[in-house]
Order: sequence, then structure tokens, then C-alpha cells
Amino acid sequence: MKNPVDARLIAAFFLMIFGTSALAESRIAVLVFELKDLTLAPGIPQELERTASIKPQLEAELTTLGNDIVETDFASQQQANAGTGYLFDHHDVAAKLGKQFDADYILVGRLHKPSFLFAYIMGHLIRVDDGKLIADYTFEAKGPNQFQTNKTVKTLAKAIDKDLKRLSQSH
Repeated sequence: MKNPVDARLIAAFFLMIFGTSALAESRIAVLVFELKDLTLAPGIPQELERTASIKPQLEAELTTLGNDIVETDFASQQQANAGTGYLFDHHDVAAKLGKQFDADYILVGRLHKPSFLFAYIMGHLIRVDDGKLIADYTFEAKGPNQFQTNKTVKTLAKAIDKDLKRLSQSH
């Protein structure tokens, strides 16, 4: 049988290595995505539904990838938002909103639809502490169908997860 002191040292070593990574897990708040529809028929119900589906799917994907999602409320988001695109363009205001939710990072998203043939799912990942834009994501979703949207949201989730893991390792 091994020396019990050695076993405790080994256990302490593993706790130090793996325990700190668990403590360093980042908390991310995902806001409701807004629709920026530049087509000749903006804001049709199908597009509003597609846009509304992005946040819950993205949160589910990020959770599956092991991220800690912070609950947000739409009323606070609306109160902080001075108009379409405001939070997307004003990282400092988005960061203040993230502080209200006790998040480390906040994702402000948009479904940008310049055409009936494609749309872009966009996101700004902002560090709450200093309001710094950490990552700017843009992924194309061809066509109006939900399958392409779901596929694009999964791609976005993987990119966010990669950046969050990189950020947590650098601390």
C-alpha cells in the first residue's frame, strides 16, 4: 500500500489543476436576438419566429458544451436598449446590463436579413468587467428554413464555446 501522504499530495495536485478550471468557469448571458430585416417585406411572422428561436437554441447548445448560462429577462434588455441595434453597437451599455445579471460575458445578437435568399446570424461577445468586445461573430444561414438556422446556431455556439474556453485558460 502506498504512503497516505503521497496519496494526499497527488489528490491535492489534481484538485489544484482541475479544481481551478471548474472555478474559472465563465458565466454568459445571452440576450434575445433582434431582427434587422432589410427585405421588401420586413418583419413577417416567419422571420419573427425564426429570430425568437435563436436565443433558446443557442443557450441549449452552449449548455450542452458545458457553459454556465445566466438567466436574463427581456424587460431589462428592453429598458437598456435605446433602439434597434443600440446594445449591439454600444458594448459599454451591454456590459452594464450583463452586470445586472451577474454575468462574466454577455452576448448581444442579431439576425441580419439583407435578402430573401440568406441571412446572417451575428453576435458580439462582450466582457462585462470592462465592456470590451471579445469576439465578433457572423455566420451565414442560406434560405429561410429552420434547418439552416439551427445548423448556423450550432456553428455560432461552437465558436463562442471555443472563445470562452480560451479566455478561461488565460486567467
